[in-house]
Amino acid sequence: QVQVVESGGTTVQAGGSLRLSCAASGCTYNNYLVSWHRQAPGKERDVLASIDLYGTPWSADSVKGRFTISRDNAKNTVYLQMNSLKPEDTAIYYCKVACGTDYWGQGTQVTVSS
Repeated sequence: QVQVVESGGTTVQAGGSLRLSCAASGCTYNNYLVSWHRQAPGKERDVLASIDLYGTPWSADSVKGRFTISRDNAKNTVYLQMNSLKPEDTAIYYCKVACGTDYWGQGTQVTVSS
């Protein structure tokens, strides 16, 4: 059973930093992608970054240079380090594990105040 649990969301001032965590366990594939997405009110859910089991990262142009994805396989945890946060980064942030099918976490709220 694949389990995905996000944490770390909170309210932060513009210009600040935040690190989100995604505890992802239960996938027995030799390699699989874990990705971060976000959904702002009234908008579609967008992919931000992904990383495979070997640590190969990818990030969307919209966050490249500000957001960094990484993983600690010993802790079954994927992180999203977010720097220089802007009010438009306010959204619910979701983690997804692609393990045959997609498994989503419940999301964690990030609010950036101006």
